[in-house]
Amino acid sequence: MPAQETQPVQTTQPAPTQTMRVHTKPVWAVALFKDGRQVVTASEDKTLRIWDVEKRALVAGPFKGHSSCVLSVAVSPNDRRIASGGRDRTIIIWDVDTKQMVFKPLVKHTDWVMSVRFSPDGKRLASGSYGERVIIWDAETGAVLLTLRVGSVVSSVAFSPDGLKLASGSSRRIRVWSTDNAELLLDIDAHNNSVESIVWSPDGQQLVSASHDKTAKFWNSSNGTQIGQPCTGHTDFIWSLAISSDGSFIATASDDNTVRLWSTKSHQQIGHAFQHTTPVFCASISPSGELLVSGDNDGNLQLWSVESTVSAAFRIDAPHDSYFAHRSEVKLGQKLYAEALSDANKVIELNPSSYLGYKLKHAALRGAQRYDDAFEAFTVMLSKLDDSPDPRIRQLRQKYVSLSEVEDAIRRAIHAQQENAPLRLINTSTGRLCNRDAQINAFTESTEYKELFPSLVMHSPLQTELIKEVVVEYFSWVMLSHRWGTTELGLHDIQDKVIYELDPVGTTVKLQKFCKVARRAGYHWAWSDTCCIDQNNNVELQESVNSMFIWYHHSALTIVYLSDVPPSSKSGALANSIWTTRGWTVQEFLAPKIVLFYQADWTLYLDRRSRNHKESVSIMGELEHSTGINARALVDFHPGTGDAREKLRWASNRDTTREEDIAYSLFGIFGVHLPVIYGEKRQNALGRLLQEIIAHSGDITSLDWVGQSSNFNSCLPAEISSYKALPCMLRSLSEDEMQISVSMLRNNNVTVESALKLYATLKNLGVPRFANARLQLPCIAFPLTEIRRSPGGDENKCSTYEVKADGLQDLLVTTEDKLVQFSPAKRTRQTFLLVRPWNRYDLELVDYTDESQSVDDWHDEPGDDELITRGLRLLVCLTRPSGALLLAQQRGGEYKRIASDNTIIAQVRDTASVDNMMDIRTLEIL
Repeated sequence: MPAQETQPVQTTQPAPTQTMRVHTKPVWAVALFKDGRQVVTASEDKTLRIWDVEKRALVAGPFKGHSSCVLSVAVSPNDRRIASGGRDRTIIIWDVDTKQMVFKPLVKHTDWVMSVRFSPDGKRLASGSYGERVIIWDAETGAVLLTLRVGSVVSSVAFSPDGLKLASGSSRRIRVWSTDNAELLLDIDAHNNSVESIVWSPDGQQLVSASHDKTAKFWNSSNGTQIGQPCTGHTDFIWSLAISSDGSFIATASDDNTVRLWSTKSHQQIGHAFQHTTPVFCASISPSGELLVSGDNDGNLQLWSVESTVSAAFRIDAPHDSYFAHRSEVKLGQKLYAEALSDANKVIELNPSSYLGYKLKHAALRGAQRYDDAFEAFTVMLSKLDDSPDPRIRQLRQKYVSLSEVEDAIRRAIHAQQENAPLRLINTSTGRLCNRDAQINAFTESTEYKELFPSLVMHSPLQTELIKEVVVEYFSWVMLSHRWGTTELGLHDIQDKVIYELDPVGTTVKLQKFCKVARRAGYHWAWSDTCCIDQNNNVELQESVNSMFIWYHHSALTIVYLSDVPPSSKSGALANSIWTTRGWTVQEFLAPKIVLFYQADWTLYLDRRSRNHKESVSIMGELEHSTGINARALVDFHPGTGDAREKLRWASNRDTTREEDIAYSLFGIFGVHLPVIYGEKRQNALGRLLQEIIAHSGDITSLDWVGQSSNFNSCLPAEISSYKALPCMLRSLSEDEMQISVSMLRNNNVTVESALKLYATLKNLGVPRFANARLQLPCIAFPLTEIRRSPGGDENKCSTYEVKADGLQDLLVTTEDKLVQFSPAKRTRQTFLLVRPWNRYDLELVDYTDESQSVDDWHDEPGDDELITRGLRLLVCLTRPSGALLLAQQRGGEYKRIASDNTIIAQVRDTASVDNMMDIRTLEIL
């Protein structure tokens, strides 16, 4: 049996903090709400009322519905419903907000309803009555779930904390039932008189009962054995019993006009009794343990502050800090951080070596957003755990992640985020330009970091997903896409300055407005190409040009500022904006996932307030019509060297201030990384880009252009505008037409043999590649047999030539070059070829640039019949019209392309000319 406490000396009789006349007749039941700020009372006057315990004022009521005395009341765990039972044998469930019955009164009991209680999850309601029954109801529908026939008057019911058991007090006995199957688990002969009230301890390990035999007793809820001595001291019946939410003390209300407090550890009375002038029928303790409410026979509700009484008792009862610790936890749950901090400091004062007080102090300070103080309390808490002499306490340290592990994880997450971020960003809050180190410093000083760090340490294992989420959100940035003005701010103009403090004139206003819009959207960081790149640092400039697509792609938002689109513009204004004609803006729109267009006054274009204008069908339609870029690419673009000809066409009508930028602005679109060499001139820059595209993909569609040849390589155009014309689109055969053609050729053994030989030769042919600006081009060559200039035309401009070649139909070529004329009667020393650049797709093989195809697909070997089919299909394709290049051999044996102002379309004379297609070579073109 535990040692008795030495009770503190109490020199004065406790007095209620307030006495309230709440009913005209006896108060039979009270129940405090979970927040401890309101109490509901039930009375013999047939009504219920809700009172504010702080203001001492009526909040709601009277609730009228019972036809006789209300004997019991309960509040649901979420404080949204009230249940009441009375002598009229009914149970009513009330909605707190509407103050109305949820449904009609529940009528199943045959006598007075003495007790009602909600289950911990609020989904069920238990009731006990003089009719010797316990009923469990569905609290949402009012349906009966379970009926227990007890065999004697039931005065009290109570769910276990886990809701799996139900205890009932009836006559002299306590019974415990399974709520799943109504199995009787315990039957305890508990008292010498009627059991009037019963409660569970918060941990569910004990039951506490109060009786007309003037005692309260404690029971082991597993086996029904009595624990310790009874609580004795009342001189008359005990009507009601309540237990504190931390399980440290109970309160009993008695016919002897008193309410008494008892320690659940020693079962001894705490302090003096709380005195009423008439019998007390009910009592309830607030969740924080600070307040006791009790109702008496005169209809009075008395409110008692029990803090001084209880805390005085617990100061000499180890662990003497538990009362304040529990109360601090309750205050934290109610977000009363100042009060929770006060109680946490009392815990520290009473037990300086305990980690618990510092844990509570950290939580209270963090809730009050005093992050630096909270972190200090947290580190002290960890040291208390490390230094504790109790190995069980030291083991608790394993629940927390080490500070260094958290720091490393945060650092890795920041590094991963900054890998795809610009080198410098403007802090939208401070208006200062920050490099990556400065951004990290700002994060470690931010509320986000100070909220994140302790929460990570307190939850083992480390929550890496939470780290990533917070880091990504904090370090997300907004990109600006705009048309440069004449005097844009540079890096040196804003370095070590606050942009919001600069004179709001000219393009400075644009930068200030952009950063403010980004800040209002909730982003900490913003980037503008005019001032966030050191244009004088060649290394940084090169990295920026090659990374810009990635920066836009990974941005949280890209803002497109249309300086020439006035406010309240109608649909179509975007298409007419000069923004749509600039070279860099192609990737600045294609790369981001989320884009918003702003007009000249920084209002949203067309007043479209969606989060992403890429989701606007009308805006995308307008942009598609203006740029010629298909809507699918506008919304969901993926960089790469595929479809090169189409992407080059998108940029063919764009302008850039610096001539090399027309090529540099396309690096990201094609996913290539090349040196940036300002001063190399446009043809060289474009040539290096096209060389990389062909070398990387083998895609020869970029050779499909008309205009002037580049000095970089004659197979490439001098200007990107050469791609303005749509690519050569020749009608292909339908599948039915193809099968008919193949069937006709299949019976000719010579043709089949030639087709197989041609197929094998072309299958083993290499892919185009560049070396030192020389193009190694696999192709099918057709030697020219005659070139004649057509009569007419201006000799100072383009000339049209009639061209003949072995196995090909005659054709016309228009070019600015002066071609040497020759015929079979008059040969020329210079060799001319018409070539069909080789395209692997004509073999119907796997596309090696298609990532959806597996490596295994590349090595599938067809059977004999399939091989014949493929060969014949190839032959049919090669007899169709196709684009061709006119090449002139140079003295060193290399070739140069003769640029044409029209697309050269070549076609074999007939299938019998297949032998003429066996001149398959790889030519070197300058």
